[in-house]
Amino acid sequence: MSLDAVLNRIDDDLAAATDRLLDLLRIPSISTDPTFKNDCQTAADWLVADLQSLGIEASKRPTAGHPMVVGHIDGPGPHVLFYGHYDVQPVDPLELWDRDPFDPQIEDTAKGRVIRGRGSSDDKGQLMTFVEACRAWKAVNGTLPCKITFIFEGEEESGSPSLVPFMKENAEELKSDIALICDTGLFQSKSPAIVTMLRGLLGEEVTITGPSKDLHSGMYGGIAMNPIRVLSRIIAGLHDDQGRITVPGFYDGVPELTPEIAEQWQGLGFDHAGFLGDVGLSVPAGEQDRSPLEMIWSRPTCEVNGIKGGYTGEGFKTVLPSKVSAKISFRLVGTQDPLTIRESFRGWVTSKLPADCSAEFHSYGASAASTMSTDHPAFEAARTALSDEWPATAAYVGCGGSIPIAGHFKKILGTDAMLIGFGKDDDQIHSPNEKYDLESFHKGIRSWARVLAALT
Repeated sequence: MSLDAVLNRIDDDLAAATDRLLDLLRIPSISTDPTFKNDCQTAADWLVADLQSLGIEASKRPTAGHPMVVGHIDGPGPHVLFYGHYDVQPVDPLELWDRDPFDPQIEDTAKGRVIRGRGSSDDKGQLMTFVEACRAWKAVNGTLPCKITFIFEGEEESGSPSLVPFMKENAEELKSDIALICDTGLFQSKSPAIVTMLRGLLGEEVTITGPSKDLHSGMYGGIAMNPIRVLSRIIAGLHDDQGRITVPGFYDGVPELTPEIAEQWQGLGFDHAGFLGDVGLSVPAGEQDRSPLEMIWSRPTCEVNGIKGGYTGEGFKTVLPSKVSAKISFRLVGTQDPLTIRESFRGWVTSKLPADCSAEFHSYGASAASTMSTDHPAFEAARTALSDEWPATAAYVGCGGSIPIAGHFKKILGTDAMLIGFGKDDDQIHSPNEKYDLESFHKGIRSWARVLAALT
């Protein structure tokens, strides 16, 4: 095994690797739009052929939706499972793109060369960093350094409806020693990171009903209870003056950071002023006894995502509405139980209702947080490997969002997952003019080669 030779091969082959990525990016594999169903099939076929060209036993597996691509190749080391997704987001609004989103090109920008096109960062570019690392290993050594299973999904951008059933039906085939996921990014666009904390998500809509119909505020104002007033008071009471969430039992299962992780996060030098300043804000609004990184990575949240009620059109209408509603999301951490929190939240809201008002609730899903144990030796091996490739030392970080696949690996397959990615904050994923830095693609390939060497 010669890592230096593999890294040199990656450098020499970068132009060809980039051309292969551009070919994949030209396929408009938009999973949520039935118009592009055949294109999703084409993308899956492309990946099957590419894996087969490396001597990997690969096939397209049917699901109720878009197909899975599954590949296997034997090797001497541990068994690694790699996950990525080949579907992409819709491109609307098309008029805001500077070029055809499915005519990808290399562009020179003030910050360096980028690969411009839909899916370049999320997730085709990231997926191909691992495939290209395997290609270089195979070219230099004739074999791969370990046993690898590949699973590429075609429905991640449309909620992954087929993923859990597929994993359950094929659990024995997919079990491995460690899972690798490439769908995250660098910390502040410069430091390599392994995500070890993913927040869960609970979505609730509450509708408050007062009078049986909308009322004239001149005739009924003052004597009739206004549901907007009730809802406003409930929403205002969700947080205390220090930013803590007041739902009873909400913090059950919320862990404290270990000293080692707290020290790593402190060493990252997070610029919260710049982070907030980019969106016109300046003051952290979460729990006031917590650091900014804790607020977005390791602490739970409660946010109001939308309010509807009364007259909101042009002009003015003096009305007391019959019904008002709000959509509220909770990001969860640790072992918080979303179903328990749902019942506590609903009971808390109901307890705040005055006479003549009632509440109805609608759920928008509930998923627990995922926490990956860094006790598995692969984590420290990968962190060291990433640190060798990038100027900054790699760190274990949290993620404010929710990536359910990591939890599925643990629950269904019993496999710990490492989330390693090379995207940057300005990649404009899900937005017009998505891009992936050529440096991210190049050093991402080199990073995976180093990780594979470290795991063997």
